[in-house]
Amino acid sequence: MSDAIKHECGVALIRLRKPLSFYQEKYGSAFYGIEKMRLLLQKQRNRGQDGAGLATIKLDPKPGEKYISRKRSVATNYLDDLFDQVYYHFNKLKDFQQDAKWLKDNKPYMGELLLGHLRYGTHSDNSIETCHPFLRQNNWISRNLLLAGNFNMTNVDELFQELVDLGQYPKEKSDTVTVLEKIGHFLDDEVQRLHTWYKPDGHSNIQINDLIYDNLDIQRLLRRACKKFDGGYVMAALIGHGDAFVIRDPAGIRPAFYYADEEIVVVASERPAIQTSMTVSFHDIKEVKPGHVLIIRKNGSLEEVPFIEPREITPCSFERIYFSRGNDRDIYLERKALGKKLIPQILESIDYDFENTVFSFVPNTAETAFFGMIEAIYDSLNVVKTKKIQALMENGPVDELELQKIMSLKPRIEKLILKDAKIRTFIADSQTRGKLVSHVYDITYGLVKNGVDTLVLLDDSIVRGTTLRDSIIHIASTLKPKKIIIASTAPQIRFPDCYGIDMSKMGEFVAFKALVKLLEENNKMNLLQETYVKCKEVEFSSAALAENQVSRLYESFSYQEISDKIAEIVTPPGTNTDIEVIYQTIADLHEACPNHKGDWYFSGKYPTPGGGRVANRAFINYMEKKDVRAY
Repeated sequence: MSDAIKHECGVALIRLRKPLSFYQEKYGSAFYGIEKMRLLLQKQRNRGQDGAGLATIKLDPKPGEKYISRKRSVATNYLDDLFDQVYYHFNKLKDFQQDAKWLKDNKPYMGELLLGHLRYGTHSDNSIETCHPFLRQNNWISRNLLLAGNFNMTNVDELFQELVDLGQYPKEKSDTVTVLEKIGHFLDDEVQRLHTWYKPDGHSNIQINDLIYDNLDIQRLLRRACKKFDGGYVMAALIGHGDAFVIRDPAGIRPAFYYADEEIVVVASERPAIQTSMTVSFHDIKEVKPGHVLIIRKNGSLEEVPFIEPREITPCSFERIYFSRGNDRDIYLERKALGKKLIPQILESIDYDFENTVFSFVPNTAETAFFGMIEAIYDSLNVVKTKKIQALMENGPVDELELQKIMSLKPRIEKLILKDAKIRTFIADSQTRGKLVSHVYDITYGLVKNGVDTLVLLDDSIVRGTTLRDSIIHIASTLKPKKIIIASTAPQIRFPDCYGIDMSKMGEFVAFKALVKLLEENNKMNLLQETYVKCKEVEFSSAALAENQVSRLYESFSYQEISDKIAEIVTPPGTNTDIEVIYQTIADLHEACPNHKGDWYFSGKYPTPGGGRVANRAFINYMEKKDVRAY
């Protein structure tokens, strides 16, 4: 992705199903859980570069003993810093202190339950307070709640008001705190329900605690707590006495996977992280079902049950295009397919002129799709060769030199553009700063024939187009190609995201800028005002009635017209080279990623009722010139 955007978060949960002494004897270390957690977070660091956190819970503590430990970091080297602080407690241990039981009794972080998180903040400040896991403390062990998640809610205002109506005073108005308090409230209620149920039977309060551990109905409390959640989410939680759970939204927008054997249960946002950390195969790992909760009981038992009304399953396609690491087998193959799907449009544009076309990619995240593009190029070239040979044979005896010329034809595939070191521009004036930013990328000289070659550059997506204009096309045009074609494996990004990707300001999207330009050039600017009025009419309607009003604006122009106008917008001033932008179609996206049909940022078809309301708010903000998020 040439335009940097913040997105998603990473979650990891571990439940050790054996005593710590088991891992010390079998694997030679009582720190088995901590070591596995560190590896899980390390292998998901693409999902969070603003901070990291770790929390642990010890099973069966005695009253007065600390059983919950938590550490978070927002340092530049956040993962190293986090685990340096954890391991600090174990420096210079004496021999007798290496014993697993002694460590659990005397040191923090030696719990059987571990919860880790990587934060990629889409908004708010980047401080320790915004780092997960969040902790809701209580003197009753079964009312303590640790929560970490990868989520965004579209209806935080509504959920917050429900808490206020209950008589609560939440410490801040954010989706994380709101969700924590929402689940915490119903956890308290469930604990109290059980206490009230068992008390008349003559059980002591201590005995009732044990009964609560065995009978806490997590499915029931989540059905009540999450009933009105509108968003994309995966949330992992630990309850003080030793239960744990992971919930996934009913549309399956955010990803979650798990592995379980007789020794351990592991949950993570990405499958390869589990494969690497546990040395298990692709087939051993399961996906948490949309709309289900994975419950791990204090006794180590595991079950997966529904907790919310089902929806149409529409997992986020951007996970496949860009966000998730490409070493997942399915994602790798899908990204290659995305590259292949663009070839018919590209070959038509270059008129099948392989001799005078150079193929390359930018940035590095587009490399896997480029491999797929290369395969499709060779396949297409073989068809061209076959036709030329057939034509040669129809004209009498085959000329050996002519045949050799056909057989030697091959695509020109080069690494032309490279990401250079980040240039610090804070002391430069605006004009100088612009010139420096244009050199964020560097190029390989001498491979492009001046005024003859067409340069095809593959990108995985184009959000704002500023990096494309100010850096990539600017630097590529210095090679003096006849034409530059930018091919995007993602379709046109037209609408805001509200489920965890930092794309909430409609006026920043280059596709929307192209739409506005076309409306202006075709004397249709009145449609903007008409749409604004419609958006205002439904602004405070229920989410279910707040249909996306902005989609109709795009119906005025074809997909190609929008692409052509985007090409004009991303052409740097003074550039003499022709610029063309080719986008993946939504239909081809769905063919390449058949199990991830979530495409609301391309199509405007949101999977939850709150999505349309967010799109309308983003448009209202644009019209009212408000530089704020739409949710």
